[in-house]
Amino acid sequence: MTDTALHKGLRQNMVNDLRSKGITDEHVLYAMLAVPRHCFIPESYGAKAYEDMALPIHCQQTISQPYTVAKQSSLLEGTPHMKVLEIGTGSGYQAAILKAMQMHVYTIERQRQLYEQSQTVFNQLSLHIAGKFGDGYAGWTEFAPFDRILVTCGAAQIPQALLRQLKINGIMVIPIGKEEQTMTKIIRTSDTEYSITQHGSCRFVPMLNNVNM
Repeated sequence: MTDTALHKGLRQNMVNDLRSKGITDEHVLYAMLAVPRHCFIPESYGAKAYEDMALPIHCQQTISQPYTVAKQSSLLEGTPHMKVLEIGTGSGYQAAILKAMQMHVYTIERQRQLYEQSQTVFNQLSLHIAGKFGDGYAGWTEFAPFDRILVTCGAAQIPQALLRQLKINGIMVIPIGKEEQTMTKIIRTSDTEYSITQHGSCRFVPMLNNVNM
């Protein structure tokens, strides 16, 4: 996979645009500058790789627009060496951003094709990211609890299994809703208590149970 001077220049323009739209987290902006988004999308959309728009990928899914990725990553308040669980690997781009933020990344994908393709890209880019083909609603109990949980698909309600896998003082960022979602930030303040704030409307593909072979 090639990453040319043109690609790097387009990424710099993308980051400048994100700054102008209110993204201020320097760890996130550094990661957005470092990760080659064009490697995570079909070649037919390569010319649009660094535009601030969602793009189709396989299995009728999408790669989120850069602003959405940056906003979710900022809300997560991640720092190096934290253990983060991502639900909905998709293309693998969001997981790569979290890895570039120097976190230990675990990611789950329910679509077999997307799981396999993302693993291939991770290997090609030498990204050490733990991937799992499985049901995101169940989380990943073997590695719980997590400092952070990021959900990249729209859930009708907060998955209780994921709440149980979040450390005390840990943060989950998740879109909640059906047709249109509200970006929701959840901080676990004790074994049984959570602080919940809302951060604007958004639109994601739905979070579904089980796996698709």
